Amino acid sequence: MDFLNKILSVPLEQLPFYLVVLVIAFTVHEFSHAYFANKFGDPTAKLLGRVTLNPAVHFDLLGIILLLIAGFGWARPVPVNRDNFKSPRLMGVVVSAAGPLSNFFLAVIGTFIYSLLISTGVLASISNEKLLEAIMMFFQLFGLMNFFLFLFNLIPLPPLDGYRIVEDLVPGRVRGKLQQVEQWSVFIFLLILFIPVLQRYTISPLYQLARDLYYHFMQVFLHILS
Repeated sequence: MDFLNKILSVPLEQLPFYLVVLVIAFTVHEFSHAYFANKFGDPTAKLLGRVTLNPAVHFDLLGIILLLIAGFGWARPVPVNRDNFKSPRLMGVVVSAAGPLSNFFLAVIGTFIYSLLISTGVLASISNEKLLEAIMMFFQLFGLMNFFLFLFNLIPLPPLDGYRIVEDLVPGRVRGKLQQVEQWSVFIFLLILFIPVLQRYTISPLYQLARDLYYHFMQVFLHILS
């Protein structure tokens, strides 16, 4: 147990809740990419069975392990062929943005439900302390992690969605230059993730911003529901 606590980025007692939250967050994220790509005319993801809410087809084992150990990770990317879109750049932006936005909406919905449980006194009526603690931990992690995934995936570095959005928005000549340095951008991205000093100025502020978003929405919803 001590060994696991040392290598995991999350407390061992919170691990089951993290796993459940990540199953939901990653599945909905990748499903959103696949759904809109198929809707806009690209059947690639559908032919590979990715237009589904079945978590098994979206998970990348290494990505999950790294998320639990290092605090970051990924799901299995959805393949998208933009040439099948009527408006490749516009629809490409929508497809890329669909993933992060799905995490944002999950976070908002989860935070609203948690606020509703608090304001209506449902949580206060639960006498079982362990059950109460489990419910509170789940909803807090659900909101925080989905807000974080929303922000994290908007970083404009490959292979994240933020980079694909920028790639589709900039003029063609700029896109060509981006593609020329894409391999170095990936290297920079990996350095940011793996070097603790750089994490302090990149990933850590994202976690703090995710917390700020979470508490802001909590306050708004509790005020509205009071």
